[in-house]
Amino acid sequence: MRITAIREKTVGLDSPMRNAVIDFSEMTVSVVALISDVIRNGRQVVGFGFNSNGRYGQGGLLRERFIPRLSQADPAALLDDAGGLDPWRVWQTLMRNEKPGGHGERAVAVGVIDMAVWDLLAKLEDRPLHALLAQRWGRRPAERVWVYAAGGYYYPDRGIEQLQAEMRRYLDLGYATVKIKIGGAPLDEDRRRIEAVLGLLPAGGSLAVDANGRFSVADALSYGEMLAAYPLRWYEEPVDPLDFAGHAEVAARYDGPLATGENLLSMVDARNLIRHAGLRPDRDVLQFDPALSYGVVEYLRTLDMLESCGWSRASCVPHGGHQLNLNLASGLGLGGCEAYPGVFEPFGGFADHMPIEGGYVRLPDAPGIGLETKAALRPILEELSR
Repeated sequence: MRITAIREKTVGLDSPMRNAVIDFSEMTVSVVALISDVIRNGRQVVGFGFNSNGRYGQGGLLRERFIPRLSQADPAALLDDAGGLDPWRVWQTLMRNEKPGGHGERAVAVGVIDMAVWDLLAKLEDRPLHALLAQRWGRRPAERVWVYAAGGYYYPDRGIEQLQAEMRRYLDLGYATVKIKIGGAPLDEDRRRIEAVLGLLPAGGSLAVDANGRFSVADALSYGEMLAAYPLRWYEEPVDPLDFAGHAEVAARYDGPLATGENLLSMVDARNLIRHAGLRPDRDVLQFDPALSYGVVEYLRTLDMLESCGWSRASCVPHGGHQLNLNLASGLGLGGCEAYPGVFEPFGGFADHMPIEGGYVRLPDAPGIGLETKAALRPILEELSR
């Protein structure tokens, strides 16, 4: 098996919505195709990857550093002892001549390629990625995965009635837990938004809120006093993602579940969070996103670290809302996965033919990650694979 070509493309999201920190009008995504010399059904087998929302496309880093390293590598150096594609050896090739630390945007670029590697590997074995992962780590893949609908962004022309209509759509689709943004409006307005959504939830439904790291510790604590009155699923990113002491101060005074981790970029970052942020394994949620943090290879190291520190995989609910993290949740025994119904298209969401049922979704039986099961995404993938 050889990788015969590597192609990349930058795609714009072009959305008017915003959270408490950024808008998405200029947000981009990098998409990568790894084209192999293996022919199936008259076509070359291709692995695809892209980065999750919230980080810009990485075209410069991909073209200048990481794609050339992979293209110029000895093909045998990318294979395991049995002659199959080896994600760890690919990862080592990508990270050649990279110093420890300084993670930044390169973590996203490597994550994009790593995603394509796992997609290609599972396709070469003609198996869904969740089944491949479960077998390799001695598990049974979960037939269905708990998912929540992330939305509730701020729009220039939408008020509380439109927010309620959005949440009703998610509930009608089968989601039981929804998430909205806070911190992009005054506290009293955010309180009204929260109460408006809570009033819609059916029995067993729940609401999470996300500040996107906007607050100072003082503001996070003020919001925490307000939020403590409500039965929230969690309070997400109350302070800057790297302010571990700030997280610890909030955790010491806010009894409800906290969630964070989507903007940490390595296993070492995750370990520092666990060591210093005062998080509580019995209630808090970890949202590390492989597509933004060096990929599945690094995420497996992170899971090993978490278990050595007394955390359960059930505490892990990756950010990203796409098929890769859904496969990981099933194959590696995670607590669930984020979803973006109708948001960040065509990259967000799961297989078109898989409905949400009682807050859970089943996985398609397609080889690889299953990206081709999204009709809106297929034109981009086909363009890259020609």
